[in-house]
Amino acid sequence: MTAAVRPGERTGDSTAEVAGERLVLMPERAAWWARTGTLLIADPHWGKAATFRASAIPVPRGTTTEGLTRLDRAIARTGARRIVFLGDYLHARDGRAPETLRLLADWRLLHPLLELVLVRGNHDRHAGDPPAELAVRCVDAPLLEEPFVLAHHPSASSDGYVIAGHLHPGAQLIGPGRMRERLPCFWFGRECGVLPAFGAFTGLADVTAEMGDRVYAVALDEVVEVAR
Repeated sequence: MTAAVRPGERTGDSTAEVAGERLVLMPERAAWWARTGTLLIADPHWGKAATFRASAIPVPRGTTTEGLTRLDRAIARTGARRIVFLGDYLHARDGRAPETLRLLADWRLLHPLLELVLVRGNHDRHAGDPPAELAVRCVDAPLLEEPFVLAHHPSASSDGYVIAGHLHPGAQLIGPGRMRERLPCFWFGRECGVLPAFGAFTGLADVTAEMGDRVYAVALDEVVEVAR
């Protein structure tokens, strides 16, 4: 029997019941909170590659364009009315390169009615808030949206279930012949969940899941539960 796919979902998405709410975990590295019309995205780190190039470190170009294309895909699939970024919108002051900001501004013009909210993270303190023309409402953590506490740093809160970023979590999968692969992942513990870094040039930190934690790996165009 084939399970029915709800609006905003496709084969390859996964779903998780979190604090009584249903989240769709998308291979675009976003979580879709349909009840509120919100995409939750952590750690885009726009301009990180430009920061490296400003330090004369040669890195590939096109990471911002790739990320915005992925973001457009998530918006088109869900019909999102709002995006909440869970910190680290811009990577650093050196990353505020004219080309990066132009791409972000051009993208914003295509989505004038979309509400954008940034819950500031540690990189935002150094990089500064996004330019005014991007129309991003910036708030300090925590942002309380019952039953969730939206933040950048993952830590338990008496105000609700925390959904955060910061860690850039990765799941290490072991296959035949000692084959190993590290993949971005969604990680939900008893009191706190951590989303994968949205940015493609951010690195991964292995999660240490405890008994009862749920871990969902992002494998190309599919989100797969790997621990429960």
